[in-house]
Amino acid sequence: MAATRKHIERSEPLPDAEVHSEGFRQTREARRNALIEDYVELIADLIEDGNEARQVDIAARLGVAQPTVAKMLARLTAEGLVTRKRYRGVFLTEAGLKVAQESRERHQTVVAFLISLGVCEETARIDAEGIEHHVSVETLEAFRKAMRG
Repeated sequence: MAATRKHIERSEPLPDAEVHSEGFRQTREARRNALIEDYVELIADLIEDGNEARQVDIAARLGVAQPTVAKMLARLTAEGLVTRKRYRGVFLTEAGLKVAQESRERHQTVVAFLISLGVCEETARIDAEGIEHHVSVETLEAFRKAMRG
């Protein structure tokens, strides 16, 4: 049996290879940073909520196993984003606080924008978890501008 090839209509021409590859490079970078940003933002949230950011709490909120959290915390410590104290929780360094704040601002902007489009709050929060890591500064500013109307 011969395989049939189906043609997929493209609305625009294939971009220049350099431009095309930049989009993929940015996506790979965003994927690498997404977990880091999720962890530091969650740690900040737990601390601001009046609790310690403990490994067990991080695992429960991210829906992952504690050994997974332990590996990521080791990475975050090596990258200078968190400090850990024996028998205590995890704390953000100045660099970690900066990453958490930037991530939170992106998240809040994306949520607000999606809600402004008519997406329900719960769905907007869930969708924003992925979008926030991939959206550019330019696009975020366009979201803000559109919401100011």
